[in-house]
Amino acid sequence: MTLPAANLLSDETSPYLRQHSHNPVHWRAWSPESLAEAEKTQKPILLSVGYAACHWCHVMAHESFESEDIAAVMNRLFVNIKVDREERPDIDQIYMAALTAMGEQGGWPLTMFLTPDAKPFWGGTYFPKEPRYGRPGFVQVLEAVNKAWQEKRESLANSANQLQAHVSARLATTQPPAQLSGTQLKSLAEGVYGMIDQEAGGLRGAPKFPNAPFMQTLWLNWLANGVEPHRDAVINSLQHMLRGGIYDHVGGGLARYSTDAEWLVPHFEKMLYDNAQLLRLANWAYAATGNELFRIRIEETIAWLLREMRVEGGGFASSLDADSEGEEGLFYIWDKDEIEAALRGDAPAFFEAFELAAPDNWEGKPIIRQTPTQGRYELAHVGETARLKQRLLDVREQRVRPGRDDKVLADWNGLLITALAECGRTFGRSEWLAAAEQAFNFVVAHADGSARLPHSILGNRALFPALSSDYAAMTNAAVALFEATGNAAYLEQGQKFLAALDRWYSDADGTGYFLTASDSADVPIRIRGDVDEAIPSATSQIIEAMVRLASVTGSIELQEKAWKVAEHAAGRATRQQYGQAGIVNACALVLEPMKLVMVDDKSAPQFIPVANRCPDPRRVDIFVPLGADGELPSLPGDVLPSTTKAGAYLCTGLSCLPTITDPAELERALRR
Repeated sequence: MTLPAANLLSDETSPYLRQHSHNPVHWRAWSPESLAEAEKTQKPILLSVGYAACHWCHVMAHESFESEDIAAVMNRLFVNIKVDREERPDIDQIYMAALTAMGEQGGWPLTMFLTPDAKPFWGGTYFPKEPRYGRPGFVQVLEAVNKAWQEKRESLANSANQLQAHVSARLATTQPPAQLSGTQLKSLAEGVYGMIDQEAGGLRGAPKFPNAPFMQTLWLNWLANGVEPHRDAVINSLQHMLRGGIYDHVGGGLARYSTDAEWLVPHFEKMLYDNAQLLRLANWAYAATGNELFRIRIEETIAWLLREMRVEGGGFASSLDADSEGEEGLFYIWDKDEIEAALRGDAPAFFEAFELAAPDNWEGKPIIRQTPTQGRYELAHVGETARLKQRLLDVREQRVRPGRDDKVLADWNGLLITALAECGRTFGRSEWLAAAEQAFNFVVAHADGSARLPHSILGNRALFPALSSDYAAMTNAAVALFEATGNAAYLEQGQKFLAALDRWYSDADGTGYFLTASDSADVPIRIRGDVDEAIPSATSQIIEAMVRLASVTGSIELQEKAWKVAEHAAGRATRQQYGQAGIVNACALVLEPMKLVMVDDKSAPQFIPVANRCPDPRRVDIFVPLGADGELPSLPGDVLPSTTKAGAYLCTGLSCLPTITDPAELERALRR
């Protein structure tokens, strides 16, 4: 099949690719046909990777990809391939690893030059149209790469082979298993704690990212080893984020990162995965502290998600753009006059709870944030402050909105479903649970005729096959929904997800999984999926899914399998622990799986409310109706709980506490 000399992105499932469908560049999506075109023409590939909410991706598109002159050079010299990193993280990870192996700083847009057989030989990130920022102009780059390709093709091909081998060794490797022990979590947590900004929270320096995998490392180490400074570092980080400019105080939700070291100036795009992970962390922090700041921000963030991020059918969209009307952050920022015009005589009350702040030499409008004193005012005047924010939100709704990336990603939705289920339990919010169930059903309903999940869904289109992270995140979501509802159908679905993982993603010796399916036809390297990005790695989510499903079903076979997969993953993670914190965290769950079985009166429960307000990422919770005589969950040693009277059975590994008959005693045990 010969591809036409035209832009071929108009029918893609990715809104990001569709944004580029009117470029004069002859873009192709990543596909076997596009790769075959490069092989046939023997032109090098220009690979451009980005995502819909990426500000600098838009800048480069406007400067270069919309230019007829630059497009003519690209079309003459290269086969031009556009990739949405959210839709194809497998491709993104391969070539981002190649860029960092060259000693370059990673980021998006990712601009890579590949041999006709898709091996990387040079690259960078954003290139301006004209030389500036110490970077060459893009046309200069294109012509220099072409000149090198024409004159030094053999040398570049040899370099590309070596670089490809290096990336393969890093991302697709097999290593001897490591013995699991608690020292792995403890060591990593101590290292992470040493990087924490003790004043502002998060990691020291700028830019500042939420970095949920590291926060979970610290939290788990507090739970496992009682290291209170690690817990306090997470709580302090969350407080600063949730009072800072990185949080949208008018509409709810967290931006992707702050450009400064104080959480003040956000990079304004909002990502589904950041907010899913924020909800879980804030829920744990609320349970540990009772600080109403966390409850308020959880409620605001979920309200934003339900209001602005749901697509028809109940799935959740991927992101909101940083830009509107061609300007980053314009939708979100206010000056004092605008706030006073919106709130009139109530503006002074708003400024008791919030301030407008900007860094030195800032040229734009200031950012809304909150000092600790103002935070205390908000907590003392919750209703009044909420009404003022709602009035500002009503005004803001009249502005030109940022673009929304409507594709529904199975793994990101799985993360959010878990968070909604957990928060719904903690706060008794049935509508949050209903939204979680609807999103779960939305993803499952888009499976193909063989019951295989898609990775991405846009309208009535779906992109197959899924990634292993999709099955893992959806399995964890299934367990969370079972805990919240008691509906065993969710466990059956989780077991089907793990069976699909075994069939399509398992390695030859059954010690681990690949990110991509065995029948994926366009992957140059079949990588493991061990490396964390803004979310925990696919491997870590798989291990967590296995151990949680094993705990809730009592499957010894699955528990042993989780242990084996964890040992081999830990062996691979020993060389780059900080980039694979998710694996270390998941291994900690394997070492000490916790299970709480509650025999309770459904109409007047005593123990279930205690478990709901004491969430613990290490624990699975199972409710058994008082007097039940059907199939019962087993405790270690195949012991069955008595259902003749209310009680709670709390087990860690193979040992259980004596039956707990007092809800206050259960609360003490869960908070110990």
